[in-house]
Formats: sequence, structure tokens, C-alpha cells
Amino acid sequence: MTLSENRMYKALMERDPSFEGIFYIAVKTTGIFCRPTCAARKPKRKNVEFFNSCRDAIVHGYRPCKICSPLDKLGETPDYIKNLISEINQNPSVKIKDFNLRSRGYEPNKIRRWFKKNHNMTFHTYQRMMRLNNAFNKIQSGENVTGAAFDSGYDSLSGFNTSFRSIVGNSPVKSKSKHIINITRIETPLGPMYACASVKGICMLDFTDRRMLETELKELSKYLDAVILPGENNHIKLLKKELNEYFDGKRRNFTVTLDAPGTKFQQLVWKALKKIPYGKNISYKDEAISLNNPKAVRAVANANGHNRISIIIPCHRVLGNDGSLTGYGGGLWRKKWLIDFEKKCL
Repeated sequence: MTLSENRMYKALMERDPSFEGIFYIAVKTTGIFCRPTCAARKPKRKNVEFFNSCRDAIVHGYRPCKICSPLDKLGETPDYIKNLISEINQNPSVKIKDFNLRSRGYEPNKIRRWFKKNHNMTFHTYQRMMRLNNAFNKIQSGENVTGAAFDSGYDSLSGFNTSFRSIVGNSPVKSKSKHIINITRIETPLGPMYACASVKGICMLDFTDRRMLETELKELSKYLDAVILPGENNHIKLLKKELNEYFDGKRRNFTVTLDAPGTKFQQLVWKALKKIPYGKNISYKDEAISLNNPKAVRAVANANGHNRISIIIPCHRVLGNDGSLTGYGGGLWRKKWLIDFEKKCL
């Protein structure tokens, strides 16, 4: 996908996130280079040049911008946030209040904004959801409601019952038939992703900036009759390990168990996607032919678009009939990156 310099400059002026990772812009008058989404004052067109990588910009004598930090992993979680999340994961009953944050040298509003942007909830809501998730798992494992509530950090049984009912939809004693989908944020070279897992397996892996993400989550909750809460399980832990190996170029096939609800036709299409060899590409027509239904090209493309488990169910390996990049919910720049990456690793 070749971009003109005018198109790249337009993307810079619009701070278009869909061009992250495609190019970097260097400013001749300041000697710095930036991401396309940099919030710094925009330079004049005559004062800029474009590079395909950070390395190219550095080789040409430019230094990284301190505002957009182009050398950092896209969407990387700050260390102080990682420490807070780790503390909560190890002990969900802990209550970290604004006073505690200030005593550690953290600004509560800054923490709140980060969680709102990256988890769509405040830091204190995140803590409450983790406590609720912990209590739910204890109840599902056979512990009595009172013990589960107080062990998870709740101060009163009535408060726990009210909170539980508002989120899960049932009282704790009637929640045996309910299910939980754990959701966590995973960082990748292509930006952060949300991973969801039921007790059966991974049911979603998609980029956090996908436009249809909210719809995907609602459909998933409805399909599995489950409540989505922040947290991890063994499926997500294995996914993180295998995803890191994939991006290190050391893994071509995933073994993590999937739980991908969909129509019968969608299931057939997704099964066909998983048979496409690593580093290879086929067309939508080829995919339809593999299903013994060569006229179902549009239906196949539509089913690909409803795939909620990116990379593992590799819809990025399917191209248009003319070999063009088309139809990828995570953005065409990510599709191109994945295709090029796999070919290099071969």
C-alpha cells in the first residue's frame, strides 16, 4: 500500500490513528521525528519528510519526539499503572483510594483518565469489578455468599448483594446459572488489544480502537449469556504467552482453546480461515471455493468481518480477488503489517 507524501501529511494534520505504524514524520527545523498522531504543533509542509521506520529517521539524524514518544510500544502501559494492576490482581480485596495514590506520588486524576481511556471505566470502578469477579468465582466454587463477600473486601453483605445484582442481574444465591467473561488488555507491537475468555476458551481478541468493539462485546455477552468483567483466567494467560511468541517470530500455530459463538455458516468460515497456512494468502473467492460454495464470496467476506478473534483466526490472510488489501476491522495498515511480518518470518 503506497502512500503519497500529500496523503501522509493530511493524516498528520488530522492526527489519524489508522496510520500508526505506517510512517513517521520528521521535522527539518527541529530535528525531531513523530508519530502521525502527535499532539505537537503541526509543521509546515515544506519543513517535513517521511520515513517508513524509526530506524530510518534516526539514521538520517533525527531524534524522537518527547511528546508522542515514537520509540515506545504503541499504547504501552506505564510502569506505575502496571504495578497497580498487578497489586489488584494479586489481592482483589485491596482498596486503593485517592489518598493512597497521593501517598505513593501518583495523581488520582491522571490514573482515572488512563483507566477511562484504556478500560472504559475509572480506576475505582475497575477495582470494584475485580472484587465482584473474585466474589463470583468464589461462589461458583462452592463458598457461601457471606464468606465470598467479606473475603473479597466488601464491608457489608447488603452492599455486596446490591452491587452484585446491579452487575450480574441476579442475586448471589441465584447466580449459579450465570457465567463470567473475563476481559483484559494486552499490549502488542500493533497497539493494545482486548482479550476475552470464558471458562471454555478465548472468545474475543481484537484491537481496542476497533469501531465495532462495543457491538462485539454486547453480542458476545448475549451469545454466552454472560457478564463481562475485568480479570484473567488460564486461557488468557496461555494466550499472552503464545501471542508474545507469535510477535517474536517463534510461533506459527496457536494451541489456546477457543470459544467462538456464531452461526453455523460463520463457524464453517472461521474453521476454513484457520486452515490457511502461516505466511500464505488466499482470496475471498478461494475461501468460498474451499467451502464448496464458489458463489458465496460476499457471504464469506461478511462472515470474516464478524470474526472476533483476530490473528488466531487469521482473517488477515485473505485478500481481495485482485490481490488488494481490503476488509480488516483492525485497519488496513495492521493487515499489511501482519502479512509482511509473516512473510519475513518464513
